[in-house]
Amino acid sequence: MEHIVRGVLDFRENVYPERKDLFGALADGQSPEVLFFTCSDSRIDPNLLTGSNPGDLFICRNAGNIIPPHSNETGGMTASIEYAVAVLKVRHIIVCGHTDCGAIKGALDVEALKGLPHVKEWLGHCRSAMEIVRERHNIATDACLDSQYLNEAIEENVLQQVQHLRTHPAVAAKLATHKVQIHGWVYDIKSGEIRCCGQDSLEFKKFDDFYADIINRVKG
Repeated sequence: MEHIVRGVLDFRENVYPERKDLFGALADGQSPEVLFFTCSDSRIDPNLLTGSNPGDLFICRNAGNIIPPHSNETGGMTASIEYAVAVLKVRHIIVCGHTDCGAIKGALDVEALKGLPHVKEWLGHCRSAMEIVRERHNIATDACLDSQYLNEAIEENVLQQVQHLRTHPAVAAKLATHKVQIHGWVYDIKSGEIRCCGQDSLEFKKFDDFYADIINRVKG
C-alpha cells in the first residue's frame, strides 16, 4: 500500500493544485461523450490509452469486458448502460478487449473452473463467441479450445458483446435515431496497437484504417 499512499499524497500536493480548475468544473456534474467498457485487468488504463481527462469517459469494467444481453433482471452493467445513454446522453460506446485476457482464457475451457462458480457463470456470457470459434474450426461443442485460439476468441468476444449491447432498449433507441455509435476495440498490450470494428462489423481493421477520416481531420 505504500506506493498507493504516496500516490494520494502526490495527488493532493501536486496534481490537484495544477488542475484545480478542471476539478472545480467537474464538481457539479459530468457530461462525458464516451461510455467505455473494458476489462478489470490491471494492465488496462482507459484514460492513459485514450489520452483523456477526468470527466471525458464514463467507465464500466468487469472480467472479460462482458455486456450481458438485456433482461428484466437488473444488474450493475444494465443500470450503467441505461444511465449513460438515457441520462448522460453519451454519443459513443467503446467495448475494449485486450490481448492475454485471463477471462477469455477461462472461457476457452469453462469446465475447468469448478472452484470458481461465479466466474464460470459470468463467462457464460462469452459462450456465443466460443461457439463461433468452435464452428469455424470444426471443433466439438463439448471440447475445450486450445490456447492457439485465444486471440481469435478475444476478438470474437468483443464482436459478440457489441451485439449484446444492441439488445438494451436505451441503446437500441439511440441507434435507431443515429444518436449513438458503437465501437469495438482490441488493445494489444505488448505493441500498444488497437484493432477496431464497428457496430455492424464482422471483422477488425487497423486503428488508422478504421478511423482514417478522423485522423486526416486531426492531422490536417
